[in-house]
Amino acid sequence: MFQNITTLNDALKNLLLPGLETFPCPFGPAESGSGVIRIVFPEFTCVCPRTGYPDFAKISVYYLPGGLCLELKSWKLYLNSFRMIGAFHEAVTSHLFETLKTLLAPRWLLVVGDFSPRGNVDTTIVFETETKRPAGADLLIDPVVPRCKSF
Repeated sequence: MFQNITTLNDALKNLLLPGLETFPCPFGPAESGSGVIRIVFPEFTCVCPRTGYPDFAKISVYYLPGGLCLELKSWKLYLNSFRMIGAFHEAVTSHLFETLKTLLAPRWLLVVGDFSPRGNVDTTIVFETETKRPAGADLLIDPVVPRCKSF
């Protein structure tokens, strides 16, 4: 492992990440059969725990609220705090999914970590709850297109 970086596990253990905030969902499940919320953060960065090189990603969140919505400024500050955190792509995407699933208790959730290629390796990680995709969700979900050179 690369020296002088804080790993994701250490950051979690030492409570180095800022808190996330929520607010009551302004619409209830009976009022709408859909109401899917999409949040896209195109400038996510963390560092590779092996090399210390920066990793860049677009983090996309799609969810159908239960009773709570995610407050966006706290989400932005939370994601920005990963700038110097050493985390593998799979681990950080899983962490974001589990954190939102626990915090929001949504009726449906999809988190996509679409990492920029490095060394011609293009990585996309997807986590989705087992609940049925709500109406309208497919209209919001961006298709993932490989960015690496193919021969």
